[in-house]
Amino acid sequence: MSTLGELERAVMDALWDADGSLSAYDVQHTLEADGRTLAATTLLTVLSRLEKKGFVASDRSSRPHRYTAVASRADHVAELMHSVLGDAGDRTAVLERFVGGVSAEDAAVLRRLLGGAG
Repeated sequence: MSTLGELERAVMDALWDADGSLSAYDVQHTLEADGRTLAATTLLTVLSRLEKKGFVASDRSSRPHRYTAVASRADHVAELMHSVLGDAGDRTAVLERFVGGVSAEDAAVLRRLLGGAG
């Protein structure tokens, strides 16, 4: 799975937080509101790279073009977690350390979710 650089992550955060598709201008405005100023050409390059990596879909049938995240933030993070776990030499040790470091609330969620996976 491809990883996201810092700028790509900021763009994806803007898309994930949106209620629908965004134009490049909308993304630029969102990033500026977060204190990050980008040239339009830089943003378009990032969006193009994200599309090539499979993170973003574009609708070029309208002007301006609209961009949408292909998967949700939760899907992306879950995929990262699976990738890291898959790279672990000792999966049991990694899972033990992970579970040992989660909050009580997260542990309760894990117990609930794993309750039916037996």
